This record gives sequence, structure tokens and C-alpha cells, in this order.
Amino acid sequence: MAALVVLLLALACTGGLYAAFAPASKAQADDTAQSLAIDEGKKLYSVGCASCHGTGGQGTSDGPSLVGVGAAAVDFQVGTGRMPAQQPGAQVPKKKVIYSQAEIDQLAAYISSLGAGPSIPTAAQYGPDGADIAKGGELFRTNCAQCHNFTGKGGALTHGKFAPSLEGVAPKHIYEAMQTGPQNMPSFPDTTMSQQNKKDIIAYLNAVNGDDTESPGGLELGGLGPVSEGLFAWIFGLGALIAVAVWVAARTAKAKKS
Repeated sequence: MAALVVLLLALACTGGLYAAFAPASKAQADDTAQSLAIDEGKKLYSVGCASCHGTGGQGTSDGPSLVGVGAAAVDFQVGTGRMPAQQPGAQVPKKKVIYSQAEIDQLAAYISSLGAGPSIPTAAQYGPDGADIAKGGELFRTNCAQCHNFTGKGGALTHGKFAPSLEGVAPKHIYEAMQTGPQNMPSFPDTTMSQQNKKDIIAYLNAVNGDDTESPGGLELGGLGPVSEGLFAWIFGLGALIAVAVWVAARTAKAKKS
């Protein structure tokens, strides 16, 4: 009986030691990594963002609240260099990115911890596989061309605002912009525009702005539409007519003299 008790105690101690020193589970490791990312993101936020958005992301008179904007908004704004902003204005322009992707991910983790919001999309969500370019063109012309031009060249808005050019913008950032509605752009969550529709639009933009894209109409004049075409017609077309009229008048005057 005593031997049995000793054996049970030994097994219990062994189990306790194993539980204490066994490798952590994947879930525990993920939680630890997430906590570290949040802590590092909070440090970065305190230095680069808190002066405008408040110490807890609650917002101030110089910057909106970040509670509930989600990781996608952070990845877009910081990943395109728009944030941190150099100065307030009608619209914050794109500029050189000052954070590494690892730091952006840490900032995104911290902001996400303040409130649930759109997450950073995966490559499968914005990649070209399974995309319908023709459908994307329809959707873009219906929902986006009024501001961005029918090929995404951008355009002017009111009160100093503008719709930026989408040429050369990373597909991930285009997807995030549709998700979060940055600046003056409306948001298109999955309940309004499906993930497949977003993928189609991105595929269309890649097709019309790609290096191998051909203009079936010849000289595209920057793809800016009737404004550039009309200006071309006035300057070169009307200029050519004036030149012809001057030449005809000169020839007629010369003929009369002789």
C-alpha cells in the first residue's frame, strides 16, 4: 500500500513538472506574440500618433477617433505615407513611407485592440485569380469613375480635395481603401460590395493601367477624358485652321499683286 502511494505521488509530481516545463501550445504562442505586437504598437503610437489622435485613440480637434477603424485603415494610411500627417489640411497627400511593414503591423495590432474594425486583407482577397475584368470595369464606372476618372487617373473635387490617381497603387491598398473609405471616399464594406466585386475592380484597374495596355483609340492623351481631348482639339485643331487661313490669305494677296 505504501509503495502504491509513493508511485502515485511520483506520477503526480512528474505530471506537474511536465505541465510547468512543457512547450507552450500554438494558441498560447499566438496570444503572446499578439500581446507583444500590441505593446510595441502602443509605443510607436505614443510617439507618432497620440499628439493628434489622443493618448487612447479617442481623437482630438486635430485628428479623428481611431476606435473601431480596424487594422486595414492603419495599413492603408501608414502604408501609403499619408500618416503621420505633416500638417492638417483639406486632404492628406500620399508621401514617402517612414515605418517598416513590421512597425505598421504593430501599429495596426494596437489600433485593432481599441475596437473591432476591418482587418488587413489577404493576398487571396485582392489577387487576380478568379477575377472578372469586364465586371470590374462595370462596377468601377458605376461607383468610382465620377471621382477617379474611368481609368483611375484621378480628378479634382471641391474645396481643395481631390481623388488621387490609382495608377501604381498596390492592390492591397486599393482593397483597403474600398473597405475603409479614407479621406473623402465612401466606404464599401462586404455588405455593400462583396469581396469578389472588389477583386474584379482591382483586376480591371491592373488591366487598364498595366505596362502592356493598348489604347484602341490611338493617342490616349493621358486618359483624362474630354477635357484633355477638347484642349488638344482647340490648340492643335484650331491652330491648324488659323495657320491655313493665314497661308490662304497670303497666297491670295500675292496673286492679286502679280
